[in-house]
Amino acid sequence: MGRVRVTRVAQFVVVALGIALVAGLLASPAAAQSVNRNAIDDLNEQLLYVALPLVLFVEVTLVYALYRFRNNENPKPTAKDSALEITWTAATGVILLFVGISAFFVLANPYISPAAASQPAAETAGDPVEIEVVAYQWGWEFRYQGENVTTQKQLVLPVDRDVRVSLTTRDVIHSFYVPQLGLKQDVIPGQTTELRTRATETGEYTLYCAELCGVGHTRMHGTVVVLSQDDYSAWLDDQRTDT
Repeated sequence: MGRVRVTRVAQFVVVALGIALVAGLLASPAAAQSVNRNAIDDLNEQLLYVALPLVLFVEVTLVYALYRFRNNENPKPTAKDSALEITWTAATGVILLFVGISAFFVLANPYISPAAASQPAAETAGDPVEIEVVAYQWGWEFRYQGENVTTQKQLVLPVDRDVRVSLTTRDVIHSFYVPQLGLKQDVIPGQTTELRTRATETGEYTLYCAELCGVGHTRMHGTVVVLSQDDYSAWLDDQRTDT
């Protein structure tokens, strides 16, 4: 009975591992909608290439141990093997070094880290768009610097152009979160936080507040609209006319 149970467990592990590996290798992520999202997706892909072989190795070792020692009624401690211990310690160190270096370059990216957002912008069409975002209970206000345009709950951006955003709040802590564009930044009272992005696809995306900020938190959302440069210029002209 015990042998049958071990065999079933091994079969289940093998099947689950096979499904996970096939899903990981065949799944092709959708094209990133911004340079921010692209940097995050690239890091996840690099880590996936490290994680999958490790998962395979661990699961194969587990299945082997289940089968090899299935009838062992008198188990004994594993014999000391210095070479093996040095090998797996060194391998772990190499893997952690790879993960650390990969993550460092992403965190140093000015489109990811607020501390690096003041670095010179990449070469894109036109000067960077400067926008001040003011969070409040429970909404968003967007002020387009030098354009005399202010909007509520709708942020409009030009495609393929650097956008620099300064975030402030009138009251409590909020969090500016646009998952499809790879944007997420806390907004702290008394501080101005810088954020940079460059959208690479036109479209409409949802903006959320990702920090519990009171009874109206669930309805504190907005819309981010990415337009072509011509449509963006026309939109600005319409906003000035309306005001």
